Amino acid sequence: MTEIQKPQQSQQPQSPQVPAQYSFLWLSAAIILMFFWLQEGGQPTVAELPYSQFKEAVTNNHVEEVTLRADHIDGQLSEDGGRALASDSSSLRFHSIRPPIDDPDLLPVLESHAVTISATPAEPPVWQQVLTSVLPWLMFLALMFWFWSYAQRRMMQGGGGALGFNRSKARRVEKQFSKTRLSDVAGIESAKRDITEIIDFLTSPEKYKALGADMPTGILLVGPPGTGKTLLAKAIAGEADVPFFSISASEFIEMFVGVGAARVRDMFDTARKEAPALIFIDELDAIGRSRGAGFGGGHDEREQTLNQILTEMDGFEGHENVVVLAATNRPDVLDSALLRPGRFDRKVTLDRPHKEARKAILEVHVRKVPLDSDVELGEIAARTIGFSGADLKNLVNEAALTAARMNLKKVNNDCFEHARDRIVLGEERDAELTQEEKQVVAYHECGHAIMAYFMPKADPLTRVTIIPHGMAMGVTEQTPKEDRYNYTESYLTDRIKVMLGGRSSEKLIYGEVSTGAQNDLKEATKLLRRMFGQWGMSEKIGPLGLGIGEEHVFLGREMGQPREYSEHMAELIDIEVQAKLIELEKTTVNFLSEHRQQLEALAEAVLAKETLTATEIREILEGSEQPRA
Repeated sequence: MTEIQKPQQSQQPQSPQVPAQYSFLWLSAAIILMFFWLQEGGQPTVAELPYSQFKEAVTNNHVEEVTLRADHIDGQLSEDGGRALASDSSSLRFHSIRPPIDDPDLLPVLESHAVTISATPAEPPVWQQVLTSVLPWLMFLALMFWFWSYAQRRMMQGGGGALGFNRSKARRVEKQFSKTRLSDVAGIESAKRDITEIIDFLTSPEKYKALGADMPTGILLVGPPGTGKTLLAKAIAGEADVPFFSISASEFIEMFVGVGAARVRDMFDTARKEAPALIFIDELDAIGRSRGAGFGGGHDEREQTLNQILTEMDGFEGHENVVVLAATNRPDVLDSALLRPGRFDRKVTLDRPHKEARKAILEVHVRKVPLDSDVELGEIAARTIGFSGADLKNLVNEAALTAARMNLKKVNNDCFEHARDRIVLGEERDAELTQEEKQVVAYHECGHAIMAYFMPKADPLTRVTIIPHGMAMGVTEQTPKEDRYNYTESYLTDRIKVMLGGRSSEKLIYGEVSTGAQNDLKEATKLLRRMFGQWGMSEKIGPLGLGIGEEHVFLGREMGQPREYSEHMAELIDIEVQAKLIELEKTTVNFLSEHRQQLEALAEAVLAKETLTATEIREILEGSEQPRA
């Protein structure tokens, strides 16, 4: 990826050119270093002689000349003196320091041995001191003045503002450098068809214009995180034969007001000059949130940037052939002006993949992974319900890492199982539990397991373990038989009973409860509030959709508006949720009391083996004397 620029006329590689200001910086630094080197004399290093050794060399006629300066002595050794003192023959210079006590015999000794004597002032000349202290500052000030002048010239010449802040940070993606293709994107075939149509329009617009068709100006990719929005954009960059510019919405915003709008103008101007072209804006909600929403009003810089995007998209003409792609996982917070016809009026929805789509995604990601013969991608896809495309890519990578840790030549099915456990359950952790704590965890998890096994609408039971994973001390795993897009009241009720099974088992066995059911109670309460507040699954409250318990609430949207339900209704919902939880817990405790023998048998087995599979659980429950209800 490179910065936005005109396409080069020649494909020959060119050596990078260093900007003028950087050349000047290097030259200035070299001059300053040279100056200080010259101040040091620019001479080779000299030998350091102790004063006593210096006087001995004079006595032995090994010194030819000396220069006296304050307490410093510099001189020249004879060739015999250099050999005697093991000095480098190419440099016979030496340096010595006189002791602070005056030596009245020094000059007579030097004169008696015919040593040439010279002297220099104790301090350097004033002009040299001034030059040494002032010249670096003069060089620094001159450098700063030049840099300021250069920035001013850039501003006067329209070079994008001071220091180039106003220039767009969009990166131009060259097709030959993008390795992702549409064949690397699986599981979102409908989205690929829509995108292929856009690419076809940009490459051969005459076919569409002959029928009077206009391609949408903006296309919005909507979907949860990890479903392939950015990956699809990368594939478009690899497939398209037109200039492709990519940028994240957050890159428009700076601390200076007006910079974001200027960058938007610069990006669209560049795209228009190279039309037909594609622009991709990732995480559009960073600047596209509704104007004026939130506590305290809007954000001036963000709203100015949004207004500029609206203006640029509305100003497109038919002959420009510039299409804007944008991606977001929060379409509910976007400003309505962005979604009107003429702007982002076409939405491409990417949802979590179904079973066949997951298998196709796995086939893409295992192309470079050597698989063992026991790996069945269809079975892995069936056990990864709810996984996004990014989750499946991570699953394959974790399986490959597991195989590498085990020094295997190929990735087998056990590696995939271990990788799935790491993602779903969390990594196994060492926790020193006492036998009493293990027993409490075992009865808690077996309470979940009994309810999951016997409730007719509950998801099938897969495994029970009391080995700590992640933040959980134990895990009861359920795997749905198929993808669900609609949930009935009976299914949700049985699901809550399974959640309450652990707490109910503790209450039945020990007569008290522990803190282990904290997350179960939280999830059960949240689900009941949604059942009563959003889905109308309560006879007392009635068929009302009140938006209670919604996730990802847009902060500030409701602050300036009256709540859609009264305090009496809120109190009624709270009472109904509490009553339902108490009722379901009582039902769960009674059910476990009827199956206490099976509960204790299952708890003993899981304490002995720590982990039980679905087959082992079924054999234990069916092998007990108490018949299945």
